[in-house]
Amino acid sequence: MRWNIAARVQWPVMAGPKKSVQLSGVTVAQTAISSIEPDLGVLRYRGYDITDLAEHSTYEEVAYLLLEGDLPTSEQLDAFKEELSQREFPRALCPIIDDNARDASPMETLRTAVSALSFSDPAEAAIDRDSERRKAAQLIAQLPTILARYERIREGEQPVDPDATLSYAENFLTMLRGEAPTAEEVHAFDVAMILHAEHEMNASTFTARVVAGTDADMHSAIVAAICALKGPKHGAANLAAMEMMEEFGSVDHVAEGVRHRLEQRKPLYGFGHPLYRAMDPRAPILKELSAQFADVAGEPNWYEIACEAERQAQAQKGLWTNVDLFSGVLYRYLGIPNDLFPALFQCSRVAGQAAHVLEQHGDNKIIRPSAEYIGPEPREFPVRTA
Repeated sequence: MRWNIAARVQWPVMAGPKKSVQLSGVTVAQTAISSIEPDLGVLRYRGYDITDLAEHSTYEEVAYLLLEGDLPTSEQLDAFKEELSQREFPRALCPIIDDNARDASPMETLRTAVSALSFSDPAEAAIDRDSERRKAAQLIAQLPTILARYERIREGEQPVDPDATLSYAENFLTMLRGEAPTAEEVHAFDVAMILHAEHEMNASTFTARVVAGTDADMHSAIVAAICALKGPKHGAANLAAMEMMEEFGSVDHVAEGVRHRLEQRKPLYGFGHPLYRAMDPRAPILKELSAQFADVAGEPNWYEIACEAERQAQAQKGLWTNVDLFSGVLYRYLGIPNDLFPALFQCSRVAGQAAHVLEQHGDNKIIRPSAEYIGPEPREFPVRTA
């Protein structure tokens, strides 16, 4: 489908980097993986505009693009899909998931499971490209299986085995629900995964590169990335945005809810961005996808609540939506529990994180920034008497 994005919506031009974000405006690495034009609201993966990828591509194609640098030929795509169809994980991992599903959070489960996956890897410490590229494909394939099994066990349901004949998106939704999704649901979920797959030097990707910079292996770097993505200022922001809309409850309460949050200096999750000074290009695509399900999803109408929050945030504070507001709405319409949202973010973003680990290991230098000391002036150690 063609996205209804007639023009880029721009912020007033801001002078210099944002003071509220540490390292804002500081270039820490060179990358060929993705680029952002903050003043225009443009995001590109390997030179391809995200809106074109969302319209024409699939998550499998995009993951290949991120890892390899070019879109695959039909033969290359078939071979990569075969790699990604190997979705089973070592059976020794089952007790880690099953025995803790009712106590551990989804992100804690992913963090621990990825660490445990390294136990059975035949080249766990290897950082050559072939080994790391193999590990990257395995992680992309296995993370959705881990998450779906966790949710089924948590809900007292029998886990659904992965189906190698299904696409990434259809397979995950089938494993999660225990029944086949509609074609519309598969397409919407696939596009959402594309939009979350990569975003330059975000907190989790930067963390992965710092770890990779020490010559640590792929699994170690991705575990660290998961830890960084877990917080509400990054991967859990769509969860926080959905909880904020639940707090509003209805369209009638949004204006006052936004005003109260601004007065109390509480975050307006789903709005603003450390980089973009224009509309986040992913937001209108997710908004349009959410609208397709709003009329059939029952009450409350999360789409209308989000749209009113969008209007009020712009009117009261001049804020634009980012990727998190409507991604939460879309996932909710797809029947996905709130607390799975950050883990879904990770299932998608692992492709970009792994691509950055490969890039870091390709010409590796340890990342060791300096700090500005603001502590006491030099002082003498006091002489103590016996």
